[in-house]
Order: sequence, then C-alpha cells, then structure tokens
Amino acid sequence: MGGKILIVGFGPGSFEHITVRAREAIQESQVIIGYNTYVDLIRDLLIDQDIVRTGMTEEVSRAQKAVDLALEGRVVAVISSGDAGVYGMAGLVYEVLIERGWHTGDQPRVEVIPGISAIHSCAALLGAPIMHDACTISLSDHLTPWTVIEKRIEAAASADFVIALYNPKSGRRTRQIAETQRILLKYRDGKTPVGLVKSAYRDRQVVVRTTLDDMLNHDIGMLTTVIIGNTSTFYHDDLMITPRGYQRKYTLGRVEQRLRPGERLKPENEPWSLNSYAEIQNRSSREWAAEALGRLRNSDMKIIDRADVSISTQSSAHQSTILEIAVSPGVANKKFSPSQLLLLATLAGDQGELEYTPAHHLIFRTTTDDAEKIVKELREGGMRVFPVGDVIKLKACDFCDGEKFEGISFAEEIAERLAGQSVEKELRIGFNGCAMACYGAVNEDIGLVFRKGRFDLFLGGKTTGRNAGPGQRVAEGIPAEQMPDLLERIIATYQSQAFPGERFHKFFMRMGQIEGFSYQDKPQTIAVDAVCGT
Repeated sequence: MGGKILIVGFGPGSFEHITVRAREAIQESQVIIGYNTYVDLIRDLLIDQDIVRTGMTEEVSRAQKAVDLALEGRVVAVISSGDAGVYGMAGLVYEVLIERGWHTGDQPRVEVIPGISAIHSCAALLGAPIMHDACTISLSDHLTPWTVIEKRIEAAASADFVIALYNPKSGRRTRQIAETQRILLKYRDGKTPVGLVKSAYRDRQVVVRTTLDDMLNHDIGMLTTVIIGNTSTFYHDDLMITPRGYQRKYTLGRVEQRLRPGERLKPENEPWSLNSYAEIQNRSSREWAAEALGRLRNSDMKIIDRADVSISTQSSAHQSTILEIAVSPGVANKKFSPSQLLLLATLAGDQGELEYTPAHHLIFRTTTDDAEKIVKELREGGMRVFPVGDVIKLKACDFCDGEKFEGISFAEEIAERLAGQSVEKELRIGFNGCAMACYGAVNEDIGLVFRKGRFDLFLGGKTTGRNAGPGQRVAEGIPAEQMPDLLERIIATYQSQAFPGERFHKFFMRMGQIEGFSYQDKPQTIAVDAVCGT
C-alpha cells in the first residue's frame, strides 16, 4: 500500500476549533511533522505517532521529510496552524513533490484538510470586521521582496479592502508595520478601526481594539494578526463591524420594507451595478473631469471636493491642495462686477481656472496652501461660495432683472437652507419668478414656479438624455411661506432613502410618492418610421 501525506490545518489552536476531519487525520497518521509550537498545541491528540519537529525557517526540510516518508509507504501528517493553504505548508509540499516529477494520481496520495484561518478566528473575536471584501497580506519579506509587498498594500488600501496583516512584526522586522501604517494613512482616516489579536483562542489570548493612528502604540508581534477596517467599518461598544451594504435596499429598523422581494434585483433598484453602467455614456465632461480630479488622490496632491468650504483645510509642507468651489454673484443677481472678476482672477493666479457653467455660477479652481483664506476673501467680495459635485444647487432666474422681486426673498431663503448640502447625485432646484418660467425651472430635478405669492411644484425633471423632459406638476398654489419647509422634507427623504448614485427622477419613480405627491407613469413613446440608430 502506498504512502499518504495529510496536510492538516488545525485552526487557531484550541481543541474545540479543530475540525473532526483534522482530528481524524492526526490520529490515523503514523508520523506527525510540524513546527515545535504547533506540535505542542496538538499534543493532547497524539497517541503513539513518530514526531518530527523543527524550528522556524525549516519549512523546506519538513516538506522534504514528509515526501520521503510517504514514498516509503507511511501515512504522514504535516501540520499547520490556521489553514494549511494560507501561508501554511500545503503549497510547499506540492512544490517539493513537483520537483520530483510527481503528478496528480501518483504516489504518494495527498489530502489537504482545511482549518479555520487566523483572519476568520480573529474576526470572530472582534465582531464582524470582514463582512465585505477583504484580503490577507503577509508583511514578512524573508521570501517576498518588500517592493512587492508594498505594492500589494497600496493596491488593497486604494481599493478599500478590509486588510488582515499576517506576520506583522518580529524582533528583526520592525519597520514593515510602520511603513504599512504610512501607506494606509494616505487612503484612510486615522480613526479607522483596527483590531489586534494575539494568540486567538489560546491561553495567552489578547484582543485590542484601536485605530489606524494609534495601532503602533500597542504590542504587535509574530503571533499578532492585525485587521484594518475599510472606510465603512465602525465600532459599536466593543464590536468592530463592517457593513455589507444592506442599507442600500433594506430598512433595518422596520419590518415593512420599501422594496418587495420581486423588486430587489431589478436594475432600476441597483443603480450601482454593472448593468447600470450604460448611463456612463450620458456623463458630461464636467463629471469626467471630477473623476479625473478624484484620481489625483493617488498622487501627492490633496483634493478639496464636495467639502464644506467653510472648514479650514490643513496642508503639510510637502502637500499641495487643489481648491475647487462654485462661485456666483448672488441668487437673483447674474452679474459679476469688474472688481469681483478682478478678485477671482487674482486669487486663481496664473495656474488657476475659472470655468463657466450653465448653472449660473463659475467653477473656481486653484492650488493653494490656505483654502479658508480664499473662501473668506470671495465672500467678503460679495460672492456666494458653495461646494461642487454631488450637492444641491439652486438655479434661479434673474426675476426680470429684479423687476419681479416678490419671489427673490424665497429663493434666497431656499438657497441659504439647502444649497450645498450633500446628496447621492447632483440635485438641481430650478426657481422661476413668474408663470413664464423662461429659465426652464420645470426641467430641473425639482422645479418651482412662483405666481402671486404661491408656488407650482414640479418633481422629477430630466434635462439630458433621450428621455429628457419636464418634471411632473404635482401641486399648484402652495403658499409661498410653506415651500422652504416642504422642500427640506422632500430633500431629507431623498438623502435618507436614495440608493448610492441614484438620481432624483429615478428616486421619485421608484418611491412612487414623496410627501404625498405621487409619481404618474408617462405615456409610452411609439416609434414611427424610426431613423436607424435612434
């Protein structure tokens, strides 16, 4: 009878976490081969097997010995803690066999027996930190060049993976964990949750819950597994939790759900999915530019985008800051004065940009070390300053150059209360000061037409695309003083219940009703002698 190699992962080390098959494999083996510490951890399972135990860095000799003994006809168990296929002995045993010309089906037979890996046992002690995409990275550069490890850390950090670090630090390797922290801080906030677990489920188990900023102030060694959360990971009491994303479709605090089971997989309810990427074709040059600026985060530049421009931004000596904000002369006023234009040009400098937009404001971009100072000077110059990107924008008419002034105060109040607030997708509120609606308010996401102290309200307009059209007139004659509060409630509903990246007109259609205003299906278009390609 031919020999056999059983490559056994016995989990974290506690008896109750060793699988039934792993116990059987150990007991049916004639020889146990393993690292000294691993042999000690399973000693209570041993009967009268021969033991081959070695120290650190002797993995190759253990694999070669296992192959030699199995070729002699013996049943050999090669043991690893955790899972033998995760930084364990499984791959090395196969490599040694292949060097000897072995193929699947040849003698000796090989069986790999899975175990609970460190990432899983440590995660269980911390709470639920790997509920979303996660990866493991070993910081040991004894076999892998540090330049390769560094690239993997960079890639995982930029892709927002939850990261489990194996072999983070030893007596000789002390810089690697510090370099890893430095790379991660380029992509993640210093308050990102970090769990440190030493000797999980063993007698000397230690669990520390800390942050990315503070992690190096704690004891980290070869027996420590470091789990670093992604940008969504949070602490609740002593639990480290990474959301899976159920909030995008479900209301976790209510039994009754917004979407019925049959609706949850429809493309319109998954605007973030691959099937929804067709909308990319309709993206404006402004949106492409915003994405390009976002990618600059991989460089040494820091981008201010969709930020509250009233908050001071600090830049280190080696770091430039790109300030990108929207600037207008006022809500109703569409005219920049010469002194305002001169101020804009002076603050932008030779390397800055002033971009005209059809939304009645300029996009101001420049590189600066003092964003707060620029914002302050623009406001002192009589200009409105607000964020760009996926925020609320008010596009008001000029009220016939101020002659029809009755609605101006309401437009200014709405701008003060709502403009610049963050939303899932840019939301435009159109405001016309009379029934002529010559500024096209009815075509915006939310349209307001002011008439004799009252408003007509339009919801769900769409200004671009083949299905562009005005919003639905859902109400007439709303008292003007009620409109700011009503808009706040509509916006709050959108902010709290919209899917990621969901535009307002799609949100209105999906919800069916907002603040008592109902969506009505539009008549279907009938193609007659359709031109090819339309």
